[in-house]
Amino acid sequence: MLSLYGKIFRTGTLTERVPRPVRDEAVEREGEKLKAIVGKRFQGSLAIRQVDAGSCNGCELEIHALNNVYYDIERFGVHFVASPRHADVLLVTGPVSRHMQAPLKRVYEATADPKWVIAVGDCAACGGEFGVSYASCGAVANVLPVDGVIPGCPPMPIDLLRGLLALFSPRR
Repeated sequence: MLSLYGKIFRTGTLTERVPRPVRDEAVEREGEKLKAIVGKRFQGSLAIRQVDAGSCNGCELEIHALNNVYYDIERFGVHFVASPRHADVLLVTGPVSRHMQAPLKRVYEATADPKWVIAVGDCAACGGEFGVSYASCGAVANVLPVDGVIPGCPPMPIDLLRGLLALFSPRR
């Protein structure tokens, strides 16, 4: 064991330093605007529950990117929660499959008032290529009242930030 410690001491550190993350100006600008709104309207903490209603997971990957070190949405006061009972906003992705129609309604009912529903991605906005069929209810608006839509296939994380900002910005 002592010989192993001796080898480590003689060799030293062989790894390079981790570079500081480079911040994107657009993300910083939109994030600071969102942080101001979250601070004013939600006492500094906006809770989001993401619900997959039958998507291909492309939108989920972009939503998860909001939590990585590049976007780090939590520094703006926005965080994701596991329970709809703790959520202010429901981010719904994908066309609503017939099997997810009842669970999606239960999630909506479990969310405390006031609540907002955002349809994320083209499939959630209009049903995408799936539309309404024997297996799909189509757009989220066919099942729940939708307060905002973030288009894209999939929408980029900056578009998700802008969509949240547009939903909560004062109307002019």
